[in-house]
Amino acid sequence: MLAHGVGGRQDLPITLPELVVAAALTLVVTFLALGLLWREPRLDRDASGGRPAPEPLARLVDAPAFRWVLRGLGLLAAGWFCLGLLAGPDTPDNPTAGALYVLLWVGLVPASLLLGPVWRAVNPLRTVHLLAAVAVRRDPARGVRELPAGLGLWPAAGTLFCFVWLELVAPDRATLPVITAWLAGYAVVMLAGAAVFGAGWFDRADPFEAFSDLVGRLAPVGRAEDGVLVWRNPLDGIAGLRPRPGLVAVVVVLLGSTMFDSLSNAPAWLRFGQENGLPPAVTGSGGLILVIVIVGAAYLAATGAAARIGRAGSADDGAASVDRAASARRLPGEIAHSIVPIAVGYLVAHYYSLLILEGQRTVALLSDPLDTGADWFGTAGWQPHTGLVTPSGVATLQVTVILLGHLLGTLLAHDRALHLFPRGRAVAGQLPLLALMVAYTVAGLLLLYAG
Repeated sequence: MLAHGVGGRQDLPITLPELVVAAALTLVVTFLALGLLWREPRLDRDASGGRPAPEPLARLVDAPAFRWVLRGLGLLAAGWFCLGLLAGPDTPDNPTAGALYVLLWVGLVPASLLLGPVWRAVNPLRTVHLLAAVAVRRDPARGVRELPAGLGLWPAAGTLFCFVWLELVAPDRATLPVITAWLAGYAVVMLAGAAVFGAGWFDRADPFEAFSDLVGRLAPVGRAEDGVLVWRNPLDGIAGLRPRPGLVAVVVVLLGSTMFDSLSNAPAWLRFGQENGLPPAVTGSGGLILVIVIVGAAYLAATGAAARIGRAGSADDGAASVDRAASARRLPGEIAHSIVPIAVGYLVAHYYSLLILEGQRTVALLSDPLDTGADWFGTAGWQPHTGLVTPSGVATLQVTVILLGHLLGTLLAHDRALHLFPRGRAVAGQLPLLALMVAYTVAGLLLLYAG
């Protein structure tokens, strides 16, 4: 399978124990500084503000013709991808695996960070559903049944887990039969769901749309409450992520799967997989599920403790226990946005070198998807440029983005706690969240450099 990293612990600017201690202390100092200097909520929780984008740009982005151009490009890209998938040889020179795992999955991170939820605009299955609805003269937003009110993002959590299982665990996951089977199932689930529930099904169930939307909340461009295109503080964008059913599950699967990716490359895990006598898929599936469960359990335990501490003493009558119980149920969803920059940091740390090196190789292979010696795009002779991928540079980048993600998560959790808790309890209520951030940081660094 494709390699995920170049840097290692020997390339770190300091020793790993020193790095872990320094990172933990940085989070603690940041927490203390926020408690002293950030005493009122400052982020736009409703994501309603921002500076309007230049009118020509706004007109272009909102023009129906431009949206159809994006849809058309999505269909063309999907068609070219399917050419290699369905008619190309099942060899390492087929670009299908690289297009799916590198250009799409990893490439969605920088694309969404810059431009917002781009997959929604180019999603070929959404376009196929739209064209089918237009052909039969039906409103694409309406299905034969209404989406259940409490469904939320639970379907997306399930399909996202299915994709990360494919990427990290599935046997022969870079081969055409395996990729074809998964994508066929994905297409059936998406199109059948859209036929039943309308186009809103993609918002709730498509793993790539859910992923792109979460990352795109950190983009400097977005939509105000009235739909106007605006330039905004990226932290305001992510602060506007509202709680909904399944949101916590999505971010936990995203973070947990990335941590398992590090674990699966550790020598101790590789030895365990070779010596336990179980099929690799069984060991990998159990490990993936276990890491996600641990990440989720730690998150729920920390937010539950934060709710109890933050609301303690806020009332003296019998309503206090009801208030605390309601806070404990609501807080995981309210704080989930703070996990997004952490997950993005891990994704960048893991996949930066993969995107740079295998991304270039995949673009070159896409010029000849049937492996006939053709050169449709003039890129077949490309050789990957390695100037941006050096061991020490990658190691430094990994440390930086992981620590930055946790610092932003701490800031976001602090600002949200000021909204949710009485002022006198806000800092105390964040202590379990600080412990969670430190635990995630330490675990993430240890796993990343386990080799």
